[in-house]
Amino acid sequence: MNPFAFIRGIGRHLRESILSLGAITRLFMAILARSGSALKRFGLVSQQVHFIGNYSLLIIAVSGLFVGFVLGLQGYYTLNRYGSEEALGLLVALSLTRELGPVVTALLFAGRAGTSLTAEIGLMKAGEQLAAMEVMAVDPVRRVLVPRFWGGVIAMPVLAAVFSMVGIIGGWVVGVLLIGIDPGAFWSQMQDGVDVFKDVANGVIKSIIFGIAVTLIALYEGWTAKATPEGVARATTRTVVSGALVVLGLDFLLTALMFST
Repeated sequence: MNPFAFIRGIGRHLRESILSLGAITRLFMAILARSGSALKRFGLVSQQVHFIGNYSLLIIAVSGLFVGFVLGLQGYYTLNRYGSEEALGLLVALSLTRELGPVVTALLFAGRAGTSLTAEIGLMKAGEQLAAMEVMAVDPVRRVLVPRFWGGVIAMPVLAAVFSMVGIIGGWVVGVLLIGIDPGAFWSQMQDGVDVFKDVANGVIKSIIFGIAVTLIALYEGWTAKATPEGVARATTRTVVSGALVVLGLDFLLTALMFST
């Protein structure tokens, strides 16, 4: 293998990554700049919240329930070694509110809502609907992207809260109803150990940041997709891959910042 070709390939990849980062930053600035006037018509945003959030609710709730089941089982087997089964509620609640709730919800959000947004905008571009808006003096960023962006940002923390809530119920079902842990100990340990500002609020902040990142990636991929069926298909694939990697990377950074003290 020619080492110079390998080095050129790395340089080309870095150059494309930097250009993509600059392009998505410009798109983000354009969305923020047009958000003021677009949010006056909040009906458009509420429609997107319904489209993004309501249609993702089932998979989020079912996934949260089974994650709670697994946490209940694994947590009991681990805590049973040390005679601390009563702390199962605390373990389940902290695991969901701090990490699993925001992260797993964001990954599912990228796979369900993110691909839907990318495909929708990509098909609008392929069908020249965005170009037709520009001809009619309608700003497609203000009319199409801004409501979808804020719809995703609003829906994401709500879905993460639903995931955590259903997951805690799943842990309660396994721990209390199936295994036989004292229900009073289950809930009291949770209430005493979970801090609203340190644990719950940080989880909400994480979910909002994940919602911004995933929704922005989905809109960018659809906005820049090639106006062909193959281009739209590749854009939806990039949305899932890029969204998942960004969520995991941001989760590490946010966890290091929030819980380092």
